[in-house]
Amino acid sequence: MIDKLAYRMESDKPFAEVAAGIEKQAAEHQFRVLAIHDVQETLAEKGFERGPLKIIEVCNAGFAHKATQIDIHVALFMPCKFTVHTEGDKTIVTLARPTIIADMLPDAGLNELATEVENTLKKVMAAAV
Repeated sequence: MIDKLAYRMESDKPFAEVAAGIEKQAAEHQFRVLAIHDVQETLAEKGFERGPLKIIEVCNAGFAHKATQIDIHVALFMPCKFTVHTEGDKTIVTLARPTIIADMLPDAGLNELATEVENTLKKVMAAAV
């Protein structure tokens, strides 16, 4: 089930390098980084310990405009999100699949646009890892 929801890649690069790579590559693919949530830091402030975890929210205004013109409910799933975390000596990047939005709104006709967005974000991941 998780494969339908998310696309995952592994890297031997350090966590910080991969996270920075996602930010850099997003910009190079015309996506703006809207927010970076450092979950490890946020939880540490409350006394909880966990390994490195960042949520990186990105948006391409053109894609967002097209999607919300097709069906305003797409906004419930915006912006697009990557997570970066570690598992052992690997850095893992996961993308919440934009195509799942098309699946959740089957009558909206979002398949082509969602696939285009997802393919672009997969390129961001591939270049970062």
